[in-house]
Amino acid sequence: MEKEKWIFIVNPIAGNGFARTLVPEIEKQIARHGIDGQIVFTERIGHATELSKSFLEKGYKYFISVSGDGTLNEMARPLVNNKDVVVGIIPAGTGNDFIQILGFPGRFGEKEWEIFFRKNTRKMDAGTVNDMIFLNGMGLGFDAEVAAENYTETGEVKKGGAYKYILQIIKVLLFFREKKMKLLSEGDQHETDCFINTISIGRRFAGSFFLTPEALADDALLDVCSIRKLNLYNRFRLLLKVPKGEHIRDKMVHYFKTPALEIEFAEKVPFHVDGELNFAKSFSVKVIPGALNIIYNPDGNHFFKRQ
Repeated sequence: MEKEKWIFIVNPIAGNGFARTLVPEIEKQIARHGIDGQIVFTERIGHATELSKSFLEKGYKYFISVSGDGTLNEMARPLVNNKDVVVGIIPAGTGNDFIQILGFPGRFGEKEWEIFFRKNTRKMDAGTVNDMIFLNGMGLGFDAEVAAENYTETGEVKKGGAYKYILQIIKVLLFFREKKMKLLSEGDQHETDCFINTISIGRRFAGSFFLTPEALADDALLDVCSIRKLNLYNRFRLLLKVPKGEHIRDKMVHYFKTPALEIEFAEKVPFHVDGELNFAKSFSVKVIPGALNIIYNPDGNHFFKRQ
């Protein structure tokens, strides 16, 4: 019987080079579990999509991203709604927000490697915004500006870690200026000043911020956290509530679930898709139910509906 083929797509610069250091361990795990596995490296932005499509055409079944959230997003694009393949991630980025959905920690120990190769899978949703997919979430306003701070003027990702995130967040808190937007969801339309508008499949962003703490990755709904214009005091007050998800009960927060929504600004604004920066004026956002078969930890604190 022919072995099922695994491809490990490694972003060698993820986690300031941490992903590359995992290659010997991956090779050891391939040998230990007797799988037909190959390891390849990404060389540029968008390369993970090219590699994923190429290995899909070669009949590979297991597609594993060794990276942060952005490279996982790239790899998964050709795999959405393909019932014959399985997606997994070995977290190696800086924030590693997506891995929380699956019940794994941000770094694997011996226990996590063993659980991972048991190949427990669940179907999970994905989202689309203007025909781009997101697996964890997208954001407009404050969190998009924080994402923008992560890029240089030439479009390169800045190096740094958790400390860098905190500095970016404080800078944006002090100087961000809200823009008006129109939001249409299930026939309800209203206009608001956008401080934050996070739309998600997962719950956690920027390493420790649970902006959508009630999100489930398999309920066929998007979770939306919309926060209107805030003065500086309320920005810091609400920010302190976000790590525990307590902000959603505040009167200045509109939190809801929906399968789709439309958003319109008067001019182009930054937005992030799984942490990657983009710009647009209009946004058409939808959920794709059961978009991916994904490896998860059934015994972990995952963000799926309990069976």
